[in-house]
Amino acid sequence: MMALEGLRVLDLTRVLAGPYATMVLADLGADVIKVELPGVGDDARHYGPYVNGASAYFMSLNRNKRSITLNLKSPRGQQVFRELIPLMDVLVENFRPGTLDRLGLGYEALRELNPRLIYAASSGFGRSGPYSQRPAYDAIIQAMSGLMSITGAKDGEPTRVGTSVADITAGLFATIGILSALTARERTGRGQIVDVAMLDAVVAILENAVARYGVTGEVPRPQGNRHPSIVPFEPFDTQDGQLMVAAGNDVLWRKLCEVLGRPELAEDPRFSTNPLRDANYAELRPILAEVFRERSSVAWQALLEAAGVPVSPINTIAEVMKHPQVLARDMLVEIDHPVAGTITVPGIPVKLSETPGALRSAAPTLGEHTEALLSELLGYTPEQIAELHAEGAL
Repeated sequence: MMALEGLRVLDLTRVLAGPYATMVLADLGADVIKVELPGVGDDARHYGPYVNGASAYFMSLNRNKRSITLNLKSPRGQQVFRELIPLMDVLVENFRPGTLDRLGLGYEALRELNPRLIYAASSGFGRSGPYSQRPAYDAIIQAMSGLMSITGAKDGEPTRVGTSVADITAGLFATIGILSALTARERTGRGQIVDVAMLDAVVAILENAVARYGVTGEVPRPQGNRHPSIVPFEPFDTQDGQLMVAAGNDVLWRKLCEVLGRPELAEDPRFSTNPLRDANYAELRPILAEVFRERSSVAWQALLEAAGVPVSPINTIAEVMKHPQVLARDMLVEIDHPVAGTITVPGIPVKLSETPGALRSAAPTLGEHTEALLSELLGYTPEQIAELHAEGAL
């Protein structure tokens, strides 16, 4: 038994933010039915890299789902869609706000068919505000949110974060919203709209940047790899590489000084507390840098780990794929795909002791489950399904 077993989700999403949300639900046991445009499918099916013509990008976001093709601009396609709605607990879409309303398939119409439906909408700017109708991609949101302005080398150019953090964060907040709405439904018996904007999601995770500006009035700038208010909390060059070191409190700072053979630094009136170390960073940084260059990365890592000081090399993705902790937590899993063969995908990060999630199936091929789902859910005969195909509804 999985945590979300029995939950049925109609997934109209594409590319990243929405599919990430529905992937989380599917991984935890929900029956996610992915609705795709006939002959085309999710845009992500056309993003590389490819394995035997199948998109690895798409496969990484759509495991554990079933795919049905449905033309929502076709009258018969809309009819099938409306027949599915009473059977669903959740609908997730990431169209521009108003798209489904213009088809007569918006929330107000759908809740007449299913008052318990949770309607989750993820978009660039949400369902309200002056930007609600604007298109958005992750890079646009990273720029607009201010995230790029605090990312990059010190005194360098603003830099996009190396993963699509705006999309993924919006997807995670959408998942939280869906689960919250489901909990509320247990009390009220009614569904509701979950409205998540990518811009909102990134502004919500700006944490210390917002706090610093609100208190000091100083505009945060890129700090490179150092933390803006914790010292030392950054990489240092060693004899043969780099190590990330994070002495996040004064106890760890004293331990670090002992390991470095410079215990007097812990009592130095310039460096004894974190606010002092931050204020006197320009004096402290060269002292620490000189010491770290005296040994190899492996040597320093062993000493710091033994002392309990958080430390890590800056791993490449290839090294992460072999990392013993990552492997021990089943965070890289092989799964068989009917076209691509055996592929490796990230595992499930939420570890539940009694109702764990599972990777039950690879991402579906386009429309792979259309006939089976129409028969299973709506009782359609092969002849009726053939008619829908002929009319361009599927």
